[in-house]
Amino acid sequence: MSSTLILIPAHNEAGRIHRVIEGVRGSHPRADVVVVDDGSTDETGEEARARGARVLRHPFNLGYGASLLTGYVYAKQRGYRRVVQLDGDGQHDPSGISKLLGALDSGADVAVGSRYLAGRSPATSFGRRLGSRLFSWIVTRWTGTRITDPTSGYQAMTATAIAELAHAGFPEDYPDADVLITLSRAGLSLTEVSVDMRERSGGVSMHRGGRAAYYAYKMLLTLSLLPVRRRSPYRAERPSSPARAG
Repeated sequence: MSSTLILIPAHNEAGRIHRVIEGVRGSHPRADVVVVDDGSTDETGEEARARGARVLRHPFNLGYGASLLTGYVYAKQRGYRRVVQLDGDGQHDPSGISKLLGALDSGADVAVGSRYLAGRSPATSFGRRLGSRLFSWIVTRWTGTRITDPTSGYQAMTATAIAELAHAGFPEDYPDADVLITLSRAGLSLTEVSVDMRERSGGVSMHRGGRAAYYAYKMLLTLSLLPVRRRSPYRAERPSSPARAG
């Protein structure tokens, strides 16, 4: 077993997921690849399995955060030292994996892949750019580390960071700025590296339409409660994954 796990959460990404896995294999052939199929109604799981990935399937759609949690629990239980997560829609260029892992090798616990760090701003809506700048400012001020892309799902983490996240209190929908701040408050070191991100080739963004407004509301509420939030004693510290391995 490799010491590095590539974690790919996916929901209805048939026709795209095979290219993501092939890119990962070409960039980091020695890593293990796990796709968390979040209740897809298409052939996402079968396509991923045909490309040699281990597939963990949710029986129905649980959300992006729940997919990450399934992957984190899997990584923790199997003792992986490093985890790289990237989306299954093809937006994240797998060539950035080496940069993210290099940041961990240099001493960081968490490396965030930023589409903005090199001064390149991809085409996004005004509302999303405004929200990204707001949460960038909040995370940077709170952690003391410049984070330009707090909503990036392209990240690498050490086993120490995974251990902080693999519990039942992990957010099930939008684990972004609040997770970075939580890790920083736990004493872990964050850094950011420049990565290339492509235009979406298909699928549906989880930040589309009214969801963007809900995201902003939910994240601001969550961040306002961070100073007083505690893990519930009534929730399991070691959640059992709802996923079925395949």
